Amino acid sequence: MSAAAPAEVTVARGLAAAAPVALAELDATAALQTRVDRKYVLAPDEVAALLATLSAHGPRVLEIDGDRSFTYASTYYDTADLLTFRLAARRRRRRFKVRTRTYVDTGNTTFLEVKTRVARGVTVKERRPWEPATPLAGEGLDFVDDRLAAARLDAPPSAHLAPVLRSAYRRTTVLLPDARMTLDTGLRWRLTGPDGDTAGRGTADVGDLVVVETKAGTAPSSADRALWRAGHRPDRISKYATGLATLRPDLPDHPWRRLRRERLGVA
Repeated sequence: MSAAAPAEVTVARGLAAAAPVALAELDATAALQTRVDRKYVLAPDEVAALLATLSAHGPRVLEIDGDRSFTYASTYYDTADLLTFRLAARRRRRRFKVRTRTYVDTGNTTFLEVKTRVARGVTVKERRPWEPATPLAGEGLDFVDDRLAAARLDAPPSAHLAPVLRSAYRRTTVLLPDARMTLDTGLRWRLTGPDGDTAGRGTADVGDLVVVETKAGTAPSSADRALWRAGHRPDRISKYATGLATLRPDLPDHPWRRLRRERLGVA
């Protein structure tokens, strides 16, 4: 087993005294499939300061079989002309994202997920179980089409979607009294072809930065308020769109340009 990255060590140390919470309780109290997401890209010392501040709020950490950090792997789907990417790049209020997400450390459990954003920054995530490495077809296509139609999004049939990008990272999930917070370390991206092949394709990563995401109702959470007091404001980062813009310099990157240049070091 490879050694943990410094950022992951910082997260573990900052939450070492936090009590555990089981997955069933976490989902029962803070599933938050309909929510407002706020994201921040922080250096390890900034994360340490945040966790020290939040220690007074009694944070609890998702723990499964003694582990508190888990590997996530996602495959993002898009059209040939990258409609979902372009909707994000143009900051359209009504947009969507389709991906499969695999929980690598818990039996490779995989879900097909549709995320829609339709009004006031509210994100709705809907998902169904999926077999790992299965092409998007049959019941999966029906599920995607049904969810996009329910959100009243003018989107092409899901049959036009194909794999475009893969991401992987380590996630620690924290339950706060007023929110759910995730801390992602080791985020890396890899381009993929329409057939899912990644051989010889570009890769990129965020180095030792941590992507912190708060998931709450419309009101800012205790974590958001702590970050704002420390001078941080939400960053525009999408694990799909930012990664694709980083690996495809021919694509528009305006929403993420400042983040990529100032935090990710990408010209």
